[in-house]
Amino acid sequence: MNNQDRIIAVAKKTIDTESKAIRNLANLVDEEFADAVDYIYNSEGRVIVTGIGKSANIATKIVATLNSTGTPAIFMHAADAIHGDLGTIQQKDIVICISKSGNTPEIKVLVPLIKAIGNKLIAITSNRESFLGQQANYVLHAYAEKEACPNNLAPTTSTTAQLVIGDALAMCLLDLRGFSSKDFAKFHPGGSLGKKLYLRVSNLTSLNEKPQVNPDTDVKKVIVEISEKMLGVTAVVEDNKIVGIITDGDLRRMLTKVDNFKGLTAKDIMTVNPKKIANDAMAIEAMQLMDDYGITQILAEDNGNYCGVVHIHNLTKEGII
Repeated sequence: MNNQDRIIAVAKKTIDTESKAIRNLANLVDEEFADAVDYIYNSEGRVIVTGIGKSANIATKIVATLNSTGTPAIFMHAADAIHGDLGTIQQKDIVICISKSGNTPEIKVLVPLIKAIGNKLIAITSNRESFLGQQANYVLHAYAEKEACPNNLAPTTSTTAQLVIGDALAMCLLDLRGFSSKDFAKFHPGGSLGKKLYLRVSNLTSLNEKPQVNPDTDVKKVIVEISEKMLGVTAVVEDNKIVGIITDGDLRRMLTKVDNFKGLTAKDIMTVNPKKIANDAMAIEAMQLMDDYGITQILAEDNGNYCGVVHIHNLTKEGII
């Protein structure tokens, strides 16, 4: 077997091993899982997620997912907790402790301290009968029969199982909270996902020049307007109402049809009834209209009054596309 075939075989075996473990997790979600979720949902405190080694890395991801979906969460490294960070835990907080074996020395030291404070403890572990499993108020069973590592040593399948259980927990809480796309946008204002949910056409038209001519503007001035405003288009406006549009494509087509455009005006070459969008519409709606009609600019209006232009480059720059 050459190196390429060997690499492909190992990759496929790893994916197969982990996918089987994940499929089995669905059989382990029970009433205890539901009770744990319900307890977190009704709690007035935060969720403190802790672990050691690779489980600590998974804990940080679970914390990020919980925070971004409406459940306040904090990461606390298990080793640091027993050296001063235990003060992170407040009276009403819930602690989720992640450990494959549930029997590591740090966990055996940390768990009694948490119990002594009086906080509820939720375990995410592969071993229900472990020290952690026995001490926890709730056990979320992240069972992994074997690691994808051929030596059954490197945390692979087990950490994947922990991650999936964490995602399931977060999604259940999201569902109970009725967490909507608008809520999601509040926690992701800087990312492309958030922008799709909150960015409006008005946020983009305000960034651009506002090209416009009236129907009687001669073609030479139309060309200057399109060139100076650098959007490849101008609105044709009368009494602040959009009556047409002229694109640089319209100008090129005009030049193929006439030898002398002296005397021509905007109304002679404009496209009437152009595609328009409300200035307070979502930016993603502008993107969808451009895609539907195969155009790169769209005119915006507010109560029939011309507001400006949204260009596809605006959407690209903001990460909407």
